[in-house]
Amino acid sequence: MEKKRIADDLEPGPTPSPRPVDRFGFIKQDQTNSPEGITKSRSTHEREREERRIRKWRKMIGVGGNDWSHYEKRNPHVVKRRIRKGIPDCLRGLVWQLISGSRELLLLNPGVYEQLVIYESSASELEIIRDISRTFPSHVFFQQRHGPGQRSLYNVLKAYSVYDREVGYVQGMGFLAGLLLLYMSEEDAFWLLVALLKGAVHAPMEGLYQAGLPLVQQYLFQFEQLVKEFLPKLGQHFSDEMINPSMYASQWFITVFSYSFPFHFTLRIWDIFLYEGIKVVFKVGLALLRFCHDDLVKLPFEKLLHSLRNFPEDATDPDTILPIAFSFKVTKRLDEFEKAYKKKNGEGSHLGSSSTKRLQSMKSKSLSRINSQVFKSKFEQDK
Repeated sequence: MEKKRIADDLEPGPTPSPRPVDRFGFIKQDQTNSPEGITKSRSTHEREREERRIRKWRKMIGVGGNDWSHYEKRNPHVVKRRIRKGIPDCLRGLVWQLISGSRELLLLNPGVYEQLVIYESSASELEIIRDISRTFPSHVFFQQRHGPGQRSLYNVLKAYSVYDREVGYVQGMGFLAGLLLLYMSEEDAFWLLVALLKGAVHAPMEGLYQAGLPLVQQYLFQFEQLVKEFLPKLGQHFSDEMINPSMYASQWFITVFSYSFPFHFTLRIWDIFLYEGIKVVFKVGLALLRFCHDDLVKLPFEKLLHSLRNFPEDATDPDTILPIAFSFKVTKRLDEFEKAYKKKNGEGSHLGSSSTKRLQSMKSKSLSRINSQVFKSKFEQDK
């Protein structure tokens, strides 16, 4: 009976009426000259410069990415510099697969994705269906109810929930999978999701989605310490107003800025994130706070929280924010704060360990509730 319900729920809805879209496929809300929508006003010089950049990238990666590994080993500094400037959009999907390690996973596991989608069942199927329409609802690919985009998203999320039953499906994972599907096939998107959560190149992200969100708690602790160190006046103001990172920053880590930020901004962060790892999320978070510092330190609790969840347009210009982000040197301090966090949460392991576990459980439930409320309020705004 449940299988029939799922099948009925996946019947395609009517095709939405055509509406103007920006260059990424998002429906235009207005005719403003926002950076993500401008295409016609680019000068001939800018177009020629972009074409030269694409030629450089094509030469660097080779046909189908065959030259990438060799070039990256010989010229890591060139690769890093070019990625920080932004990967050409027409090559983004391929390059993301190359720098994430997902291409190797795909080649090593032929037929696995098809098996997971067609022949396996997931306990999360109804939950995934419920959330699908909330993922990038203003993008044409995901607009039609249970149309091709939503079906692809369902398949990827269902496949992962079967592949890793310990994690299963968690609200927020859809934004990662949805973003990937805009640049690659279902199977490619699935293996890139696996590469991220299992740690093919960088530290595994699965702890962001496991029960109790253990890695989210660690990252928020580290971020709070970084704010106190690099932005002490703002850190003190947060303490005075009883603002903590779980109230505004957890979705930065859970979705890597793919939720509620302008798409052109998100893409530039993802280019760097896939190459350099999670530290860029910390850096960009600090850069956003530094850019808005003088305004934030004047705000009382409610206005402060609203501003931290709704940054102004000029604060999400990647060419402005990323240089600020790169100015923060956080690697060593992140390692130190990680050790401090683990030591802090290991205290009293033999004395009063049950009370420590109860406290951690309470923190986990509280954080999960805050994240759910943030998603819910945003979804209601998007309706």
